[in-house]
Amino acid sequence: MDVQFGIDTFGDITADTDGDLLPGDAVVRNVIEEAVLADSLGLDVIGVGEHHRNDFAISSPEMVLAAIGARTERIKLATAVTVLSSDDPVRVFERFSTLDAISGGRAEAVVGRGSFIESFPLFGYDLQDYEDLFEEKLELFAKLIQGERITWKGKLTQDLVDVELYPKLADGPLKTWVAVGGSPQSVVRAASYGLPLMLAIIGGPVERFAPFAELHRRALEELGKEPQPIGYHTYGHIAPTDDEARERLYTPWLEQSRRIGAERGWGRMGRSHFEQEADHGSMVVGSPETAARKIAAGVKALGAQRYQLKVSTGRLSHEALLETIHLYATEVVPLVRDMLSED
Repeated sequence: MDVQFGIDTFGDITADTDGDLLPGDAVVRNVIEEAVLADSLGLDVIGVGEHHRNDFAISSPEMVLAAIGARTERIKLATAVTVLSSDDPVRVFERFSTLDAISGGRAEAVVGRGSFIESFPLFGYDLQDYEDLFEEKLELFAKLIQGERITWKGKLTQDLVDVELYPKLADGPLKTWVAVGGSPQSVVRAASYGLPLMLAIIGGPVERFAPFAELHRRALEELGKEPQPIGYHTYGHIAPTDDEARERLYTPWLEQSRRIGAERGWGRMGRSHFEQEADHGSMVVGSPETAARKIAAGVKALGAQRYQLKVSTGRLSHEALLETIHLYATEVVPLVRDMLSED
């Protein structure tokens, strides 16, 4: 099974070695260093998230990816995700075509609605248009990524008359994935445009998402589209031992879960929730051997062609992230490849 392996980061505001939170500019520079390490160790892709709130440092992932592209050789440069609903598809395409030029063809857009809504009022959009904005903008973006002249009549977007965008793509359509959190309608929508599927799995067992992967494959076939890859991402942390990995991750996970949970009306999270997710959910936390077993099982369950480990969680330090990236690339990925080759 030919599978690509990568990392994701949201640029979480991390702590220094004394436990003090770093300023956002330092976090952004650290993310670039983490990506450079990932490239040097042979990982296939890095995904950088977009947020507009004080617990994440990155609001313009394409800018960060451009800096990464200038310092790396082969790693693919993706978002995780681009919040297309509250952006202008024309400007999104122009940013990615520029990134593609800087990196020599390594840019990949991963578009979605995002799991936070702060970008909507920030950029002047009405949340009542949440579904319609994404539907229309994805339809337009699916046309733009072909890199050809376009005429378009919009309702929530601008009209375009025989427009050509620059810089031109050097080599074919812009690689674009549609990120989905678990809606069958979103899966079918991605298939209707003939686009790859990226499953954003933030909780529960990976196997629970297998029907979405199968739905995507079936919808592509029924719509007469070419087969497309399926990827997925989960979060976690890797350390030399299971106990060390869990103890490092628990407090940052708890702080972040309780902060976001308070905003969304979740129940109070605690140690039992963490252990349940670590033992039976999608969270990849443990030694290289433990991590490899869980990733291999998930890849098999979904028939996935890409897996991305979200390495950043809250205040978890830059130094801890570097160790996770190193263990993931040098020990976990080879183990997973061996496990997949046994079938």
